[in-house]
Amino acid sequence: MSDSNFLQQPLADMAELARILGHHHRLILLQHIAGGEQPVERLVEASGLSVANTSQHLQQLRRGGLVQTRRDGKRVLYSLSQGPVTALLGALRQYVDYNHGQIRELLADSVQQPARLEGISRQELRQRLQEGGMTLLDVRPPEEFAQGHLPGAINIPLEELEQRLAELPVDQELVAYCRGPYCVLSQNAAALLRAKGFKVRRLDDGFIDWQAAGLGVESTE
Repeated sequence: MSDSNFLQQPLADMAELARILGHHHRLILLQHIAGGEQPVERLVEASGLSVANTSQHLQQLRRGGLVQTRRDGKRVLYSLSQGPVTALLGALRQYVDYNHGQIRELLADSVQQPARLEGISRQELRQRLQEGGMTLLDVRPPEEFAQGHLPGAINIPLEELEQRLAELPVDQELVAYCRGPYCVLSQNAAALLRAKGFKVRRLDDGFIDWQAAGLGVESTE
């Protein structure tokens, strides 16, 4: 068998996977599922798609081996399949950042939204957590926080943040995080807290990348 014939099937499999991932609605669904196991109705609400479209895209993702399901009574729950799915999503995002100059866009936007540049890397965060004197703020919905979060984080969803400022320490630096670098929850939280006088930064990536890196997480479930 020639080398070209030997490579045909793996390349065909790669092309099929690329086809399945080649729809932004499926990537949106994967990002939400990466945050923790999700029922269909929650994915419909989070994605803004119809029930029929959501189900159709989920079927494609399942055929591609990217998601798996289990039944909980009458509900069907979706989670990421075993394997490096989060790493695959991270690699796609890194290439897009490289190809389109995401960093340059953020710098150009810093005059209008300076809070976006108040970031902290995963490596620096790990070091600072060991030293103490820092509070992690998870601004995702409570159900996502319950399924997994950074060790020691407190959960105040973005929509409740302004009413619950008294629960935050004023003598410590805050680090807000959500799902990933394109999740606007932590950006908006950082802007709000900064306007209220808190010393705050946002994690450059988020929970999904933290988990994909094999770092420790906690769960309240």
